[in-house]
Amino acid sequence: MSRNPRENLILGGFVCIVFGAFFTISGVFVLASTVGVLGIALFAIGMSLRSNLGMSEEAVRNWRPAEGQLPDAGRVMYRVDVTIDEPIESTIVCGPCGKITIHPGPKPIRFVCSHCDIELWNDEEE
Repeated sequence: MSRNPRENLILGGFVCIVFGAFFTISGVFVLASTVGVLGIALFAIGMSLRSNLGMSEEAVRNWRPAEGQLPDAGRVMYRVDVTIDEPIESTIVCGPCGKITIHPGPKPIRFVCSHCDIELWNDEEE
């Protein structure tokens, strides 16, 4: 059985519609109408199904960015991801050392990496 039936039906319906158009151009109207109508039906059925390509709530909750150094851009690079849902927490990737720090709550005003002791940002200066 297919793991992505919605996407397969939409793609199959689109291909049938295109083939129906080509058969119309070549003058085979009986085949063109059959393939075209079935393509529209496949497309409609595919659009009515729910996609299962998403992630589970637990997978979204436990997601963390990949560790690794960020490219040098002439200044200290960092990445901050803040969750929208409870519990709100910030994951911070330090560019120079590539380590991940998890901070409870929203993005802090000032942050110094606990692994390499480099100040990544200080919003109090602005």
